Amino acid sequence: MAESLPSVAEITVIEPQGRLAGPRLREVWAYRELLYFLVWRDVKVRYKQTVLGAAWAILQPLATAAVFTIFFGRLAGIPSDGLPYPLFAYAGLLVWTFFAQGLAQSSASVVGSANLITKVYFPRLVIPFSAVLSGLLDLAIATPLLVVMMAYYRVWPGAAIVAAPFVLALALLAVTGVGLWLSALNVEYRDVRFVVPFLVQLWLFVTPVIYPASVVTPRLERLGLPGWVLGLNPMAGVVEGFRWATLGTGAAPVSLLSASAVVALVLCVTGALYFRSVERSFADVV
Repeated sequence: MAESLPSVAEITVIEPQGRLAGPRLREVWAYRELLYFLVWRDVKVRYKQTVLGAAWAILQPLATAAVFTIFFGRLAGIPSDGLPYPLFAYAGLLVWTFFAQGLAQSSASVVGSANLITKVYFPRLVIPFSAVLSGLLDLAIATPLLVVMMAYYRVWPGAAIVAAPFVLALALLAVTGVGLWLSALNVEYRDVRFVVPFLVQLWLFVTPVIYPASVVTPRLERLGLPGWVLGLNPMAGVVEGFRWATLGTGAAPVSLLSASAVVALVLCVTGALYFRSVERSFADVV
């Protein structure tokens, strides 16, 4: 008697996708356990054989905030929206460091996972996603120091604190979008690994981390440009929105946040589409 063939439910057919295929987030969700283990791997590798371990998550924004306070707050006299400059700088650097590290990790993630990509099939989107999500742990570790600094300077959050998770979600959306573009481009053009550090440095100075947006907006208006133009940099809305939500600086930057949200969403959608359009050649090129 001939052996029975396996049922259709037991057969998985893997076919190449068209260049305009969507990101297939349902497939990514099906591999959520792999995503979890890749996130955990990234965290372990980052702090493996380090003396201070996860304390680096606090020391990096703290040391940078101290340098900014001395040179920009004290010597240059840059305003800080009525806040103590150390608190102003650390709050901005908290979300900026998450973005900068996520950009660096995600841009190199696909090339760094070459051995995995060339051996087994899984949705390649999982790789840059895991690189970005691993930075959330550093953000969680560094956030309590912000609370301590707020208590020291007697700055208390208001009702706007409920918007903080939405601002952080916007930061996650922004770094994911840019990371998808850079991780896919890095497979084909290895110059990207040299461009990313330079890009991050320039991006810092066009983002209101060292200075408040209230310094830039009037100058844009004198040039005939609306203030929300600053929000075309998605991290401008994130930094200003985070300060407003946690430290209660001024009115809600609605126009800035709206512009940044639109740009971050466009970056994320187009980045996912581009990543999917080129990922079928990753195993051959990487």
